[in-house]
Amino acid sequence: MTTSISTESVADRFGRKIAARLSAGQADLPYVVTERLRASREQALSMRKRAVSTVARPAQEATLHSVQMGADGSATLGTGPSGWMPQWLRHALTALPIAAMVAGIAFIGVQQDASSTLEVAELDTELLTDALPPDAYTDPGFIQFLQSNPSTPAH
Repeated sequence: MTTSISTESVADRFGRKIAARLSAGQADLPYVVTERLRASREQALSMRKRAVSTVARPAQEATLHSVQMGADGSATLGTGPSGWMPQWLRHALTALPIAAMVAGIAFIGVQQDASSTLEVAELDTELLTDALPPDAYTDPGFIQFLQSNPSTPAH
C-alpha cells in the first residue's frame, strides 16, 4: 500500500507540473483552441471521477474492462462480471466458430468429390455409348486418322 500511495503522489505532482506549464502557455492560444482544451479537461475529469467510483464497486464488477496482472508478470483482460454466463457455455461459444469452419470445409470436400465423380462418370458414359470402341482411342492410327480427316467432329 505504501508504494502505491507514494507512486500516486509522484504521479499527481507530475500532473500538476504539466498542468501549470500548459496553463502558462494558454494565454497565447486563440479562443477556439482554449474552449476545446476546456471541454477536454472537463471530459478527462469526468472520466477520472468515473474511474474513482469504479474502484469503490466490488472486485467482481470492476473487472469488466480492467487489466489483471498475474504472479509471473503476465497481463490479461478482465472477463466481465462472472455469474451471468456459465464457464462451460463460454467455452462452447468459443468453439462454435471453429466447429462451423470444420463443417464448412468438410462440406466443400464432399461437394468437390461428388463433382469430380460425376464428371468421370459422364466421360465414361460417353466413351462406352459412343460408336467407337474404347480401344480405338489408344490406337496410334486413330490419332493420324483424326489429324488427316478434319470433317470428323471432335469430342
